[in-house]
Amino acid sequence: MLLSGHQVFDNGLRKPSRYQRGAHVVRATAFPSTIETKQRLKAADRVRLGESDLLVSACCLGTMTWGKQNTEAEAHEQLSYAWDQGINFLDTAEMYPVPTEASTQGRTESYIGSWIKGSGRKREDVVVATKVSGYTDRSTWVRTPPRTVRVNREQIVEGVDASLKRLQLDHIDLLQIHWPDRYVPLFGMGPYDPKNERPDTVPFEEQLRGLEEVVKAGKVRYIGVSNETSLGVSQFCHIAKSAGLPKIQTIQNAYSLLVRVPFETDLSETCRHHQVSLLAYSPLAGGMLSAKYDRLGDEALKAARFNLFPGYMARYKASLVQEAVAKYADVAEKYGMTSVQMALAWCKSRWFVSSTIIGATSMEQLRENLLSFDQELSAECIAEIQALYRVYKDPTVNPQ
Repeated sequence: MLLSGHQVFDNGLRKPSRYQRGAHVVRATAFPSTIETKQRLKAADRVRLGESDLLVSACCLGTMTWGKQNTEAEAHEQLSYAWDQGINFLDTAEMYPVPTEASTQGRTESYIGSWIKGSGRKREDVVVATKVSGYTDRSTWVRTPPRTVRVNREQIVEGVDASLKRLQLDHIDLLQIHWPDRYVPLFGMGPYDPKNERPDTVPFEEQLRGLEEVVKAGKVRYIGVSNETSLGVSQFCHIAKSAGLPKIQTIQNAYSLLVRVPFETDLSETCRHHQVSLLAYSPLAGGMLSAKYDRLGDEALKAARFNLFPGYMARYKASLVQEAVAKYADVAEKYGMTSVQMALAWCKSRWFVSSTIIGATSMEQLRENLLSFDQELSAECIAEIQALYRVYKDPTVNPQ
């Protein structure tokens, strides 16, 4: 059976039951008893990832600012609040926080580890996803001794062992390859150019065999990819099937009102065919879709991600992007929503999105993000969004 991202498990039920949603029969499951059924947020709805037995919240708590923009105490406050709202899914990476540097790398995982260790939560109730870094010859300090980072057996094992130590865990629920080992144009780099191919790319099967090792060792339950293409998803899935190796269950790629084309075209078809679930990251386009960059002055935004990470985020500040954001904000206001509410409700409404990854630097942002999942977009609102999309199609790509 080919599954969409919206195979939802109703957390409000205390006993397992079966009910019909569209064409899919799904099983309900409980969530932390601290939540009253009448208060349950849709952000806490459970979805199954790929063909795994991982049942995760429709909202995933992203953590990339912890250790840079957020202290350990602030990270713990966010974790505890999200948990109390029914969020059981955390996403991190060995590279975090960002902007990444040698002096802070790994702090985010350490903050999560100290929270789990001291919170009294049962390990099996928390779904922890992290990532091993893809190819980089710049952040060589991620490995000990420092060297070019590759997705090979040796470095997968090293990365997982280091993550487990920081997380203070004996296993990772979902291990993802943060970005490909091979050349792939990423983060607004522009079109694919075969002249940029590297001859020493680690083969897909070798990567899968390295991942198989940590799975067989009990250090990792399931695997996934991030910032991947249809070619990568297809190769990983076909090789896993033919060679009897672990199958990827998820793909974590950017998806938002401003970044739609890459996933909505061939990747959505590819992932549906292979039963790979999308974890949509940057649903607010790094915060741009909150429209705060139009409302607030430079002084108030000194610590905002765009100013901390100018090279990575420059594409979101292009004039056409800002024009599109303003138009989307008008639509949101027309239908009685904030820009954040509409942007997150949009991701939730797409059939191919399993869980949407949010990130917040303040409790106010976190609360608004979680409540946004309760918004429903009318047919009229969606029609206006689509009309704007035809005018502002992925304006972050090759901005002028």
